[in-house]
Amino acid sequence: MSELVRCEALTKNYGSVTALNNVSFTLESGKIVGLLGPNGSGKTTLIKLLNGLLAPTKGEILIDGKRVGVETKEIVAYLPDNSYLNAWMTVKQIVAYFADFYTDFRPEVAYEMLARLGISAESKLKTLSKGNKEKVCLILVMSRAARLYVLDEPIAGVDPAARDYVISTIINNYNPQATVIISTHLISDIEQILDEVIFLKNGSIVLQKTVDEIRTEHEKSVDELFREVFKW
Repeated sequence: MSELVRCEALTKNYGSVTALNNVSFTLESGKIVGLLGPNGSGKTTLIKLLNGLLAPTKGEILIDGKRVGVETKEIVAYLPDNSYLNAWMTVKQIVAYFADFYTDFRPEVAYEMLARLGISAESKLKTLSKGNKEKVCLILVMSRAARLYVLDEPIAGVDPAARDYVISTIINNYNPQATVIISTHLISDIEQILDEVIFLKNGSIVLQKTVDEIRTEHEKSVDELFREVFKW
């Protein structure tokens, strides 16, 4: 395993409000990492910094040894928590758009996953249910052969029956040399696929451990430890 992500003394201020405070961590390739914390803990800010949508106030982020910028956008696949696609486009048009925009996009993988879900490529996005729109967004992201996947609440918009499919889509379609960062509140649903977790609280890391370490040292599940650390 090689280091893929390095954050050094990362701080982000919004005026007088500090969203992230001196955050430092590294992530290896080939891992699925849970980014966990209550609302307002700094998860979304960190995600946006990793994707170059925000600039840090202090500190730096390196992804595959490169500072966040044009080069890293080519190797990072990002799923935001809100749909960003044009509702008037058909699924087929959106797949073609992604294929034109990303050199690592695999249309055949996208169409295979769409067929498995019974989503027609001829359907306009606006005609799909909220859950199917979420699935299309996830399929587009996971159809890239990226080095880093950053998924913000990938299972929040789908019904419980579809969560297993979403989780299997994540673990079966990412590049095994890549790293997946998943931010979610539904910890018990994804705990089974996590290798490592980062707990964020008030803009600071309060814990970074492997899931095995948590079970061995604390004799708790990730969900149980999360509830203990963040209890009110």
